[in-house]
Amino acid sequence: MNLPNKLSIARTLCIPAIVVLLYMKDDNCRIIAGILFILAALTDLLDGKIARKYNLVTDFGKFIDPVADKLLVLTTLIMLIHINLMEAWVVVIILCRELAVDGLRMVAVGQGNVIAASPLGKWKTTFQMITIVCILLLNQSCFSTWYTCALTIASIILTLGSAVDYFYRNKSVFSTK
Repeated sequence: MNLPNKLSIARTLCIPAIVVLLYMKDDNCRIIAGILFILAALTDLLDGKIARKYNLVTDFGKFIDPVADKLLVLTTLIMLIHINLMEAWVVVIILCRELAVDGLRMVAVGQGNVIAASPLGKWKTTFQMITIVCILLLNQSCFSTWYTCALTIASIILTLGSAVDYFYRNKSVFSTK
């Protein structure tokens, strides 16, 4: 297993600690969870750069990288609902998009194709991660300040826009032959 894939797996291994820390509903634990989230999010940046620079892109990497991102983001968003810093409907939109795009990917895999993360999908993930970090470290709910509101709305727009983009660019997956 190459280094980029190990970094993606390490990202998933941070999730249980983040859950436990946020479950505590303690300010110090929330800050530690925020720092751990940042470290995990940075592995997303590193694994892609390393994979491309050293030609270590693999089908497993194309699979595990977006899955690790989704697990990290969705789990943390759910825990933000638990500590009253995130609205459930926002998480529902994000979760529905992720399930829809994963469904598209599964159909594509059944046809022998792998759909890698798109640039818009990467922007979506980046904005979601920045939003989560701001909410965690500043202890501000998703709509309580102009900046958390702006980040949350941008995340929703990018979430929906990237879903449309994936389905449009991969509409051939659903063509009947």
